Amino acid sequence: MIANYRSFEAGPDPFSRTWQVEFQWLQTAISIRHSDSVDVKFLVTHGNDRMEKVIALPHADLLTLSARSGHPLTDPWCMKLAALHLVRMIETSEDMDKTIVTPALEELVAYQNALVAGVAA
Repeated sequence: MIANYRSFEAGPDPFSRTWQVEFQWLQTAISIRHSDSVDVKFLVTHGNDRMEKVIALPHADLLTLSARSGHPLTDPWCMKLAALHLVRMIETSEDMDKTIVTPALEELVAYQNALVAGVAA
């Protein structure tokens, strides 16, 4: 499980690299790109390689997940869900070519279950 969701290592990726991840910001995307989502931005680095990744959490899915799980919709919770999605992206290399990635509700459910169980998804 990630001890500090603001700064952590993720990997290895399919190329055996471990990446340093730094939380940058969290904000409602309606103000920046007219999207009904919560955007969580991370800086991902390995040596001289540097990428910015924004995990866009759809607001409707967050409300559904919050109602199902009984967990309140909070900034720290969104940051944790987004971080777990980014870890999966790094480990599988899926969607690493994209800057903005939107996880599906089913993925968010799995991350919430992992948070409750206290293990990484």
